[in-house]
Amino acid sequence: MSSTAGRWFRYAAIAETISWAGLLIGMFFKYIVVKNDIGVFVFGRVHGAMFVFYLVTLLWTARVHRWSFGRLVVGGAASIPPFLGLLFERWVAKRTPDAAPAEAEPAVAAAR
Repeated sequence: MSSTAGRWFRYAAIAETISWAGLLIGMFFKYIVVKNDIGVFVFGRVHGAMFVFYLVTLLWTARVHRWSFGRLVVGGAASIPPFLGLLFERWVAKRTPDAAPAEAEPAVAAAR
């Protein structure tokens, strides 16, 4: 996706995935290693913000690219399991055609 919305959606999916990893690591340390909840406290808030960022950019991208309601629902559901949001973004990026530059055709026609 070469649109601005598509690029921001990619950033949101990456950020949400990284925050998921941080939250899972924080949970590992909280429940297994040190029994301290500082990692969950910090990464829980970061992940919450990245989750909202993902959902907002999902709605924006769906509107710009005129996605079906089903694709929008799948994208929203993909934000819940760990790391699935990034896989959804990669899947959508492969299936969304890049828009050709509008100024390329007149330049070719003017050259003839």
